[in-house]
Amino acid sequence: MSAPRTDMHRLQEMVRLHRLGNSVRVVARRLQMGRDTVRSYQRALRQAGLLDGDAAALPEPEALQAAVSAQRPAKASPQQTSSLERWRPKVAAMAGKGAGPQAIYDCLRTQEPDYSGSLSAVKRLCLRLAQERGVRPEDVAIPVDTAPGEVAQVDFGYAGMLYDPERRVSRKAWVFVLVLGHSRHMWAEIVFDQKIETWLRLHVQAFTALGGVPKLLVPDNLKAAVVRAAFGVDREPQLNRSYCELARHYGFQIEPTPPRSPQQKGKVEAGVKYVRRNFFVPRAHQDVPAARAELAVWLKEVAGKRVHGTTGRRPAEVFELEERAALLPLPRVAYELVVWKRARLHTDCHVQIDGGFYSAPFRLAHQDLWCRCTAKSITTYHEEQRLRTHARVARGKRSTFEDDLPEYRRDARHRSRSYWEERAERIGAEVGQYVRAVFESDDVLSRLRLVQAVVTHLETFPKERARAACQRALYFGNFSYGGLKAILRHGLDLQAEPVPTPRLWLPEARHSRKPIELGETRHGNHG
Repeated sequence: MSAPRTDMHRLQEMVRLHRLGNSVRVVARRLQMGRDTVRSYQRALRQAGLLDGDAAALPEPEALQAAVSAQRPAKASPQQTSSLERWRPKVAAMAGKGAGPQAIYDCLRTQEPDYSGSLSAVKRLCLRLAQERGVRPEDVAIPVDTAPGEVAQVDFGYAGMLYDPERRVSRKAWVFVLVLGHSRHMWAEIVFDQKIETWLRLHVQAFTALGGVPKLLVPDNLKAAVVRAAFGVDREPQLNRSYCELARHYGFQIEPTPPRSPQQKGKVEAGVKYVRRNFFVPRAHQDVPAARAELAVWLKEVAGKRVHGTTGRRPAEVFELEERAALLPLPRVAYELVVWKRARLHTDCHVQIDGGFYSAPFRLAHQDLWCRCTAKSITTYHEEQRLRTHARVARGKRSTFEDDLPEYRRDARHRSRSYWEERAERIGAEVGQYVRAVFESDDVLSRLRLVQAVVTHLETFPKERARAACQRALYFGNFSYGGLKAILRHGLDLQAEPVPTPRLWLPEARHSRKPIELGETRHGNHG
């Protein structure tokens, strides 16, 4: 690198010492400069007519700089010439669009066959371009003074590995921090995840601890708060439905931070760093319960009572004197944790939520549904239309509305023998007796599907006909679905003559018998 240019105020002193009659040697010694350097600057200033004159009326630094630049223009040393000069316009164009050095480097080495530069060279060129461009208006961070109770910023920060007593392992831990914009008073808690349930619960705990609710919350663009961030003022962010419902209950508004703009939530960014450096770094925490208890004490005794570097006041005192009363009051009705989830309706006409299965109309199979989940219920929605509200079931269990299943398939889900026997009894005692006989007609093969077909078919007839058909089929030992349908189809159950007293068909009757044995069984032995 070339030697740094001499400060213009030192040149003013050089001119003053020269006008007082000091030699080059004396000037160089007092200014700690080389004599050749002093002579070089004096020649440039003499040519501009600025070296001699009254020692009490020195030239302005701007005039000195112009004279020196005209006579001694800065020259870049060979090693300052970038090896990427031929690609400079292309790099400048990509950097102007917001591309970073890594993206620019990857683009050059894949699209330019003769490119042989390094990533470091790209970084240096990007830095030089930024210096030449100067500071843009959008690069400036404007400090915003907020009224008491007006704004709070929230964010997560990494807290290191801590022991989880529930899982009995060390896990990554996170610290949730809420900072009030006016007083800089903060609330923090340690957790093991950033799930939406945790995010909502932490807000509720923070509002309870503060005794009120800020009017505006500024979260980061994590998924628990913002589903899709807005990349400009003309695009609205899609807020997480669960977070919106929390905001409606407590009455606050949400203003998500623009992407890659941490300076717009600088108060909580500084708060997270403060908690990490001043609380976690000096302490060797082993488990979460101990860390949480110590954090609560530290927030009250240390963080709240320190003199804040920006405000010059103690956050806890400002909060109590000015901000607590300005917060929105807590709602009278306790908040019920609500989590919205998207779930696909599978071919079995159920969505799966937390291990439980909940039905929805089969016509929506293979489509995504919105599910509003509380501790006690699951409500399904399709295109903003409410479908069903289910009571929560245990993991692996099902909650099913019969109308959600196809009419001719819904009965197939009942696999219990007792269910079908009770359903048959509702038609008539004869039907229940026939169904039990069908179940017992074979000690090897399952008769469940046969009974399902029989009962559902009999339910389409008047109960009198169903009972008479079963009585006739039982007498003749007819335990087939086709045989029972034939009795009803031909009206045999409507015959005028009474049907003899039914007899149970014995298990061995499923084997063929001789005609004479059949005759003896039916007419008796007249020997």
